[in-house]
Amino acid sequence: ETSAHKLNSSFSVQPSVFSAWCHTCNRKMLRTYTILVILCVVWQYISVLDAVRYYYEEGSLRKQCFMMKNVTQPPNRINTTSQLRALREEMDRMTSVQGPPVHAYIITMDDDHQNDNTADRDRRLRYISGFSGSNGVAVVTANKAALWTDGRYHVQADLELDCNWLLMGRGAVPSNMTKWISDQLIPYQRVGADPMLISNADWEKWDEELKKKNIFLIAVKNNLIDVIWKEGRQGYPTHQAYTWNISYAGTNWMQKVASVRTEMKSMECDAMVVTALDEIAWLLNIRGRDIPFHPMLRAYVIVTKEWVDLYVDSSKLSSQVEHHLQVHRSCLFCVRVRKYESIWLDLKTNSQIWKRVLLPGECEFSKGVSRAIHHAIPENKRKVTVSPILLMKAKKSSQEKAGMRRAHVYDAAAFCDFISYLEEKLIEGSENFDEMKVSRTLDQYRREQEGNRDISFPTIVAFGQHAAMPHYVPNNATNTMIDKQNVLLIDSGGHYIDGTTDVSRTFHFGTPTKQHIDIYTSLLQGSIDLTMLSFPEHLPMSSIDVLARAPLWQMGLDYRHGTGHGVGTFNSVHESPIYINWENLNHASFKEGYFFTNEPGFYKEGDFGMRLENVLEVIENRRNDTYGLFLTFRVVTLIPYESSLIDYSRLSPHQLHWLNDYNTRIRNEVGTLMKEQRRFRAFHWLMKRTTHIPEGCTSAGVSLKRNFIVSITLLLLIVVKI
Repeated sequence: ETSAHKLNSSFSVQPSVFSAWCHTCNRKMLRTYTILVILCVVWQYISVLDAVRYYYEEGSLRKQCFMMKNVTQPPNRINTTSQLRALREEMDRMTSVQGPPVHAYIITMDDDHQNDNTADRDRRLRYISGFSGSNGVAVVTANKAALWTDGRYHVQADLELDCNWLLMGRGAVPSNMTKWISDQLIPYQRVGADPMLISNADWEKWDEELKKKNIFLIAVKNNLIDVIWKEGRQGYPTHQAYTWNISYAGTNWMQKVASVRTEMKSMECDAMVVTALDEIAWLLNIRGRDIPFHPMLRAYVIVTKEWVDLYVDSSKLSSQVEHHLQVHRSCLFCVRVRKYESIWLDLKTNSQIWKRVLLPGECEFSKGVSRAIHHAIPENKRKVTVSPILLMKAKKSSQEKAGMRRAHVYDAAAFCDFISYLEEKLIEGSENFDEMKVSRTLDQYRREQEGNRDISFPTIVAFGQHAAMPHYVPNNATNTMIDKQNVLLIDSGGHYIDGTTDVSRTFHFGTPTKQHIDIYTSLLQGSIDLTMLSFPEHLPMSSIDVLARAPLWQMGLDYRHGTGHGVGTFNSVHESPIYINWENLNHASFKEGYFFTNEPGFYKEGDFGMRLENVLEVIENRRNDTYGLFLTFRVVTLIPYESSLIDYSRLSPHQLHWLNDYNTRIRNEVGTLMKEQRRFRAFHWLMKRTTHIPEGCTSAGVSLKRNFIVSITLLLLIVVKI
């Protein structure tokens, strides 16, 4: 019993001791837990602050790149981590830079001739960033990579750039590239760039702005992208060039060279260096296949008072071209063929004897000579101005004008034939189409058309929310099925032996929404108003932009691209000096014989987009003894509009009358060709799309649907009374 009592006593004390021990432990654990909670809260706070800082840094407002989210990346993004790491290593390597390390490196879209549409081998910006648009420039520093592009490509770039990249230029007050570089670097640091791939105009502007912050723009002749791009890089095309017949050109190349020499003489120049491929193609009446979707030959030309030198891979010149250029003769109008790379030595040598050299400067889509070409000529011998070839080329000859009109009729027949087939199959539900299939099939219809040589740019087929990207091109990762629930935007064109086309149309194969109809009708109104304009010949071309945008502006809407650009004749689809944008400071005016696009659009991100694009010809309207010459426009694109998207009640009598005249021209010109080519399905489709619209019922026009309903209602009332 005594032992039992002692045992019980010990047990009775034990819970008290255990309780005290647990209390002590709990206090320690609570204190530890509290400290851990505080640390977690602090860590989370710091992370949030860092995330907010990242989120609101210019260029970091990216889709699916918010650092606190683990999200699946868009399928068309390319991981550029390894490319950026390799580039940064080369930026630090003195043997690659051929001097001290550079702290930032600039990568442009351009090739050696300042084309932004380049051969696959020259798509350096796409390699380093994954961005596939046709306008952009990138800067890579030790810890950041940033890309700038224009409003046409903001949505596309946001989807294509991976999260290593900042996408710049989208804010209310976006910083320019040089300001951003200045903010990232400190004084006396170096920015590297390839002088062969940057126009002299851009180089001088960037250099001046960077010098204000004591930052130096350095020519790195050993292109660093070329150094790291070791796999999967294609060579240049090997296709031969061919002649462009005078029956299409209207003027032989010797006469063109004579005109250039006359311009050189007026500027007191001994020589002119021509680097733009579209100018070389026009000047020598030759075409090539070196640049995708552009019939151009990769070459340089130097014109002097005594000779014409063509710097080119001689294997690309057929015997026909050699005969055409008289390469085996020696005369004022004979071409001397020299190796492509020899231009650098020749410029260095011949510039010693030349007194003055004409170097093309910047003008809209033409960027002028590269920094390297500009620097090869001594400063006191340079004459930098807009290329006279550029201005001659824009004003079409009689044969070129006729060829452009003819090419658009043939192009319209092919386009309408395909759309009639597409609409039939979609409404029947008998065949499925996705964006890529539409693109392939339309391209095939064009290539089968008489006189076609190729498409003039990658065909844009964008359904639904993809249409909100102005220059979206479908690929395997983004390809979407077409249905009757949203709009389909097609922007496409073709190169024909006698002309180049560029057209955009928006379709809806089901029942469009009121917003679809309102936007489409506003675009149509703006397009018609611009086309009907009559104006004095010296009016700055940028002034007419307000006519195309006004209906959208009245709705508080706009679009982030120009309203129009020049179009070449079996040449570049973007031709200077024409660029229609009210923000453009260029005061150039229209000339009779210019061809350009009229393409208002609207883009609602994540929902839909629309664009209506026609090519217009500048023609004389009337001449007044007091006020001089007045010009106007004649539309050469002949493709019907989407009637289901038009609110006819909003069209003015003048707009309605113009639309009826336009439809009549389509019926007469395209319809006739369709019958000749036995495209009967397309012909019947065309006739339905271009029926006459009643005019003159009200000051604002009459809605066809409402007019029909009223008529039926009155008829029923009469029948009931009878």
